[in-house]
Amino acid sequence: MPRRNIPFVPDQYYHFYNRGNNRQAVFFERDNYLYFLKGIQKYILSYVEVIAYCLMPTHYHVLVRIRSSQSSEVLKTSELSNSNTSKQISLAMQKFGISYTKAINKRFDRVGSLFQGQFQGKPITSYKHLLILCIYIHANPVKDGLVFTPDEWEFSNYLDWIGLRNGKLLDREFIIENFGGKEEYKAQVMNYIKSYDLPDEVRNYLNDLEK
Repeated sequence: MPRRNIPFVPDQYYHFYNRGNNRQAVFFERDNYLYFLKGIQKYILSYVEVIAYCLMPTHYHVLVRIRSSQSSEVLKTSELSNSNTSKQISLAMQKFGISYTKAINKRFDRVGSLFQGQFQGKPITSYKHLLILCIYIHANPVKDGLVFTPDEWEFSNYLDWIGLRNGKLLDREFIIENFGGKEEYKAQVMNYIKSYDLPDEVRNYLNDLEK
């Protein structure tokens, strides 16, 4: 399958996601989740700032902001145009997916594809959508019945958001600027979990992910 180039624009937000081929698992044990997180740091952290992420047994969500040429050493030293930036990020994600698939296939003596095609990188088109998507991503393990509360799920950065872990894959200024702080954010997530009610625009967007 040819690699397609998504137009990634510096300082804009995107939702990276993918699921297992035939909706099967992509994470089988704790080490797989940790290996994937190391892959984020190795392959794409030079190009993006991670805002929110959640790794689920059959899929993943990673909400990112594309680094500006001033904030990314890779982009700055290469003086890449927006077009080349998009190609570099798409290529980095392709290498990341291949590397992870090879590691899983070797670990479990399997062959063939692991993910359902190429990763998706959808732009976040409104501020409201951006904030709600953070909450949705962190509540995902509760919604899918894996845990009772989001802080029980190790493989998201919710614990970092609410100050219970000191991880590197998050933007603390983003939390303060947009949610007021960790307690305010925790309250919003727990309020969402009571009803899982979403605005139609966000619900339609998320429904598209399931097709």
